[in-house]
Amino acid sequence: MTTEEKVQKIKEVVFRERKIIKEINSLLDYLKDADEQEREMIDAQIEKLRVILKKVNEELLISLGGVPLIEIPLKDVKEIESATEVIKDLTKKTDLKQKKIKEKISELEKETMKRLKKKRKKIKIKKEKKISSYVKFANSLFGNSVKSLIKQKKLVTLQKDLIKSNLGYTSITYVSLLFLTTVISLIGAVLIFAFFMFFNISPDLPIITRATEGFITRFLKVFWIIFVVPIGTFFFMYLYPSLEKKSTEDKINQELPFATIHMAAISGSLIEPIKVFNIISATKEYPHLEKEFNKLLNEINVYGYDIVTALKDSALNCPSIKLGELFNGLATTITSGGDLYDFFEKRSQSLLFEYRLDREKNTKTAETFMDIYISVVIATPMILMLLLMMMRISGLGISLSTSMITFLIIGAVSLINVFFLVFLQLKQPEAA
Repeated sequence: MTTEEKVQKIKEVVFRERKIIKEINSLLDYLKDADEQEREMIDAQIEKLRVILKKVNEELLISLGGVPLIEIPLKDVKEIESATEVIKDLTKKTDLKQKKIKEKISELEKETMKRLKKKRKKIKIKKEKKISSYVKFANSLFGNSVKSLIKQKKLVTLQKDLIKSNLGYTSITYVSLLFLTTVISLIGAVLIFAFFMFFNISPDLPIITRATEGFITRFLKVFWIIFVVPIGTFFFMYLYPSLEKKSTEDKINQELPFATIHMAAISGSLIEPIKVFNIISATKEYPHLEKEFNKLLNEINVYGYDIVTALKDSALNCPSIKLGELFNGLATTITSGGDLYDFFEKRSQSLLFEYRLDREKNTKTAETFMDIYISVVIATPMILMLLLMMMRISGLGISLSTSMITFLIIGAVSLINVFFLVFLQLKQPEAA
């Protein structure tokens, strides 16, 4: 390595030191108005930056030791000296700011910070998931048949939905469960069919009465149960992973704007992209994103993929389109050598804007359904009850007793209320 290259390396090290100290200064400025939890996080970040600064200083000393000052041009010597003076001034300012902040902190806050800084014993809880006997039985019955189906690529869509839904089942296990549950539902449907062949259920006492119709007539009325129950069970279990994937996507999209803001703040501290995901996962503030980040980290730490390959693979297998776009964009930024802070900052702004639009849309939808609810649940039952009473008095159409009319109205109102509650629960986004 030539002298010019060594000098250039020293300049780069000094520049890194200046950048780290500026970052420490900005964190100290923010520390003044921060609450206790934020102070704890900022203190931890400052401590990390100090460790990095110490390592960079050691690197600078090594670099300076290998270059005789006689060989360094006078211009470069002056530049390095001026940079060193700037670093000393910044260090002094940092110490003064810390002293001022410590003076402003009350005694109670000092005690709280001391308790927070104490090392807590980490209790590691190992959870072992035991395979249920039902799953084992399903695999033993249908495992081999399902393997042949998967080899023939007849369940590609279901496999993709299972990976993205995070249900924790392999394709073979879930399809085996699907077949076993369908068979059990078929047995249950036959038993229900046999019951309704000979008995009726009515709202009046006695509730269960013996059927008086002919065998063929009765069979034609209830035979559909044998087909509807197992077919409905099969389609529900087949579609359940896609429904779960959609639900997971909505939850991830609710957390993503705020997590991206957090990632932008972390990436501004000159740390590796992998550590950004480690920190976000460790906070436990984003439970649904945490699963996706853990899958990404497993691909890097366990399978040995580089971060760009792991990001692209995770983008294909994550349930959220927005998160997939974030992963792909981050992979492109790392490959091209772009600034991570700028990338996360701009992406967080666009995601937060979309989040606010979705909130407004949900509010408008809730208002619309409130109007529909008032008209359907309050006005309609009153009009319907009035019509039924008039029909009963005049003897026109179907004549129902007063108790039967009351039972019908209460049942209809209850069903409508249940429908609206379920719908609003599904449409209501989680509080971020």
